[in-house]
Amino acid sequence: MAAIVAAVAAMLVTYIVVVTTRADAAETLLSQGRPTTASSTENAGTPASSATDGNTGTRWSSAFSVPQWIQVDLGTSQAITRVALNWEGAYATAFQIQTSTNGTTWTNIYSTTTGTGGQQSLPVTGTGRYVRVNATAKATQWGVSLWEFQVFGGTPDTPGGCGTTNTALGKTATASSTENAGTPASSAFDGNTGTRWSSLATDPQWLQVDLGTAVSVCGVTLNWEAAYATAFQIQVSTNGTTWTNIYSTTTGTGGVQSPAVTTTTGRYVRMNGTARATQWGYSLWEFQVFTGSGPSTSPSTSVSPSTPTLPTSDTPDFGPNVRIFDPSTPVATIQSAVDQAFNAQLRSPTAQFGTQRNVFLFKPGTYGRVWANVGFYTTIAGLGLNPDDVTINGAVNVDSGWNFGDEANATQNFWRSMENLSIVPEGGTNRWAVSQAAPMRRVHIRGDLTLAPSNQDTGQGYSSGGYLADSVVDGVVSSGSQQQWYTRDSRITRWDGGVWNMVYSGVQGAPANAFPNPPHTTLATTPVTREKPYLYVDSAGLYRVFVPSVRRNSAGATWPNTAGTSIPMREFYVAKPGDSAARINSALAQGLNLFFTPGTYSLDQTIRVTRPNTVVTGIGFPTLIPNNGVEALNVADVDGIKISGLTFDAGTTNSPTLMSVGQAGVHTDHAANPISLQDVFFRVGSSVQGKATTTLAVHSDDTIIDHIWAWRADHGGAPTGWTVNTGDTGLIVNGDDVLATGLFVEHYQKYEVIWNGNRGRTIFFQNEKPYDVPNQAAWIGPRGNGYAAYKVADTVTDHELWGGGSYCYFNVNPSVRVDRAFEVPNRAGVRLHSVLTVSLGDVGTIANVVNDTGGAVPNPAGNTTPRQVVNYP
Repeated sequence: MAAIVAAVAAMLVTYIVVVTTRADAAETLLSQGRPTTASSTENAGTPASSATDGNTGTRWSSAFSVPQWIQVDLGTSQAITRVALNWEGAYATAFQIQTSTNGTTWTNIYSTTTGTGGQQSLPVTGTGRYVRVNATAKATQWGVSLWEFQVFGGTPDTPGGCGTTNTALGKTATASSTENAGTPASSAFDGNTGTRWSSLATDPQWLQVDLGTAVSVCGVTLNWEAAYATAFQIQVSTNGTTWTNIYSTTTGTGGVQSPAVTTTTGRYVRMNGTARATQWGYSLWEFQVFTGSGPSTSPSTSVSPSTPTLPTSDTPDFGPNVRIFDPSTPVATIQSAVDQAFNAQLRSPTAQFGTQRNVFLFKPGTYGRVWANVGFYTTIAGLGLNPDDVTINGAVNVDSGWNFGDEANATQNFWRSMENLSIVPEGGTNRWAVSQAAPMRRVHIRGDLTLAPSNQDTGQGYSSGGYLADSVVDGVVSSGSQQQWYTRDSRITRWDGGVWNMVYSGVQGAPANAFPNPPHTTLATTPVTREKPYLYVDSAGLYRVFVPSVRRNSAGATWPNTAGTSIPMREFYVAKPGDSAARINSALAQGLNLFFTPGTYSLDQTIRVTRPNTVVTGIGFPTLIPNNGVEALNVADVDGIKISGLTFDAGTTNSPTLMSVGQAGVHTDHAANPISLQDVFFRVGSSVQGKATTTLAVHSDDTIIDHIWAWRADHGGAPTGWTVNTGDTGLIVNGDDVLATGLFVEHYQKYEVIWNGNRGRTIFFQNEKPYDVPNQAAWIGPRGNGYAAYKVADTVTDHELWGGGSYCYFNVNPSVRVDRAFEVPNRAGVRLHSVLTVSLGDVGTIANVVNDTGGAVPNPAGNTTPRQVVNYP
């Protein structure tokens, strides 16, 4: 149904809220199709009438200034009870809803200075023939823009009428067929009009929902995709076998329909399509069912588990995997808690891919001697507004003693983090011997910091890759055996050591640029940054999330005076393991941000983030696993969405993508307020035998990718292998002006990074080629043997990379070779700096570093000696 999907692509830009009336409802939509005018229009394609046409794929947008207004003439004076606004990304932060009897004198019936955009349903009381939205402040550099402006009158439903709650939301759904795994029956009952059910292209086809118990069915709303039914029946059943028609038509028009049904008791409700309007099947964005006896929910009653209530507390329950300490907590209690979490993993062959999740949060204050060993899926974090608000005396320590039989090997010290605190290290030095997916952010080390395992002085220690940002180290950073490391926007006294690829941007005190000897690549500033959102408690003891602002050409830590916005926790839905994707999407549809607590989340549908400036964050490595080949997370092409602190495990059914940002082919300028991804990690095969063609696709312009690890597993709790955990590509970038700071992508079976957008920049890239290539014949790319790790498309005219390393270890078949690690077009605007290749243990061959330049590894010098290219061309 590609043609149909393309025709409605505009509808997918934002979450669509369609408010309709039903046969028994007294509230009436007054504004649709009425004469509408505005203070200005951006262009002929965005007239005022588009906001009142009932089509959420069209919009009104104004000139790029304020104030601006849009008004509708209802024809006669009416009692106004509600106004619904569906904002495009260019929304108003301050506006009034106003009424008038003559179109000249206006009365405010609603006013705000803290507008959040998205979808708003505003109860109001007023009378007038004319109703307008008067915008006095805007959120973006653009004007203001509305997909829909709806005015309602009359009286709300009363007991005895048809209720206003969608009884079918999140209930069990089945269908006669589905077009593909991406359009399941459940998508028509998830409350998300960006997902849909579609059938095979034959007649008849049906879609039904099980309400769980017999109820009085008095209304339905069908929101058709372009592939609609011209003939269909609405049917109910008490047993799912014998059906009664409550509505029938042979002249269906598609769009949004609320047919007048005959009120009948039933547990099952279905749409039975018998004739199609197109050559395609039947397709519904949403199928809503309403029941009798008045509204089924009220502020004082509970709601269905699929429909979360708005949080009312700024002191939420973060679940059993989170422990919170304050300075009055006995040190022995703290030590016992952190020891218990770590010791359960000690020398455990399953801990690396286990389900355990541990978060230890420290409220502001000073803590006595605590030695916190940090294991897998463990986070240690402070709850102050600034790192120095929380001081731990002792250590937040990562070493490699857990790895029985290989205590010197820290190359598997993944999935742990330390954030937003200060440490006075015992003995003067704190140890953080980690590899991938182990960020240290917003930390003050009041002493020295070492990044290698404790016996590295014997020559037996190994550690391979890490990330440090927005931090201060008062003493010396010793990298020791660290093979590669990226440090961003921090302050240090001195850096000692470096093996292959040490990269710094915006780091005060960083070593001079000297690659390859020593292997330091240093940029004075970072082009664009936005630090990761973080949890803290305010002076009243209430929980909030601080969202730092965008910085440009930045250097040094942001704190203690970090610019940004503080969001109370009542504006977040706090997700917990066991929450369904429908429940999470319903929370997002209510305008909430999303906060994932630690644990594993099984998703039978895509989580869709559509509202500008939405914050989606997690603590303790919450892990999202898609089922049946769905995409786990989809981010709309709108301003300012922030995604951080999430881990994705591919499911056993192949997903075309695990996460996508924006819409393919759409290039909207987000430079003023970019989408950002931080500490987002992807795994294809590990705890499960996962499969995903691409793990991350970035379509939106100006996106910031700040520390990701995309990993096709070379080992795991579940078996791995060339035909077992399959994955083509870790990252595809189609957006222009995308910046990656700290990009780790490993072991994929084709091009591991494909960069199609123009003016892309990467600061630090770390890669290992797939270990498990069975033979050369199985691995032939478009330009010879194997696939490059980092591919810049031939159409790209401007691209730049600083500090990139690609390594091979073809241990299944050491005769395998890849012709080049970096493949780029030969033009002046495409520039690479400080790039290298290594054959680990001299096992397998990389013939060149960039294109046909740089020479081969294994290097004749032997002993895993790298090849380097300082600048290309």
